[in-house]
Amino acid sequence: MEQNLTHGIVWYVVLLYSTVFHEAAHAWVAYKLGDDTAHRGGQVSLDPIPHIMREPIGLIVVPILSYLANGWMMGWASAPYDPQWALQYPKRSAIMSMAGPAANLILVVISFIVLTLGVRSGHFEVSPYQAVTGVWGMVGVVMFIMFLLNTVLLIFNLLPVPPLDGSAIPLFFLKGSKAEEYQLFIRQPQVALAGMFIAFYSSGYIVSPILVRALKLLPWVH
Repeated sequence: MEQNLTHGIVWYVVLLYSTVFHEAAHAWVAYKLGDDTAHRGGQVSLDPIPHIMREPIGLIVVPILSYLANGWMMGWASAPYDPQWALQYPKRSAIMSMAGPAANLILVVISFIVLTLGVRSGHFEVSPYQAVTGVWGMVGVVMFIMFLLNTVLLIFNLLPVPPLDGSAIPLFFLKGSKAEEYQLFIRQPQVALAGMFIAFYSSGYIVSPILVRALKLLPWVH
């Protein structure tokens, strides 16, 4: 019971700050490129409070329920932006969208480096996910969950369907009215709903195989 509680707390902290880092990256890049909407809302920050206040269901309720039901956590958050700014500057909008997955990639790389150094130095044995005693054991658990979770977030968010970040990739290539038409199309609620259905249905065929390959890169997996 105590073991499950410890893992649950670690899962939540890692999920919370990974999600906040993702959304803060969106907000910061948008601010640097001319849209201060999220900045005014307090989202250009690693302080989780503004993000939780905006999405309490996605950052509190769903993570806890999903962990109790499945032993792992899912959740979401969002950073606001000016739709007119996005229509006027489609490539800037695309860069803003890619900032979130880029943030997850940074966390994947950091956790991979720490895990690799930990195994080579002898601080982590086998899988650190099983070692929750002591400072190094806790560091190993945190880094393993960070690697696992952010790999999933990175792949999932890059799926090219709305409302996921990957749906903005065509904006790097579309120009003028075509870019505007595309943005208006993917913003439609029914399109976003269909996109989420497709994403969740196909994620098992896309995310899982890539995640398995990524896990095999870790030094204790043979």
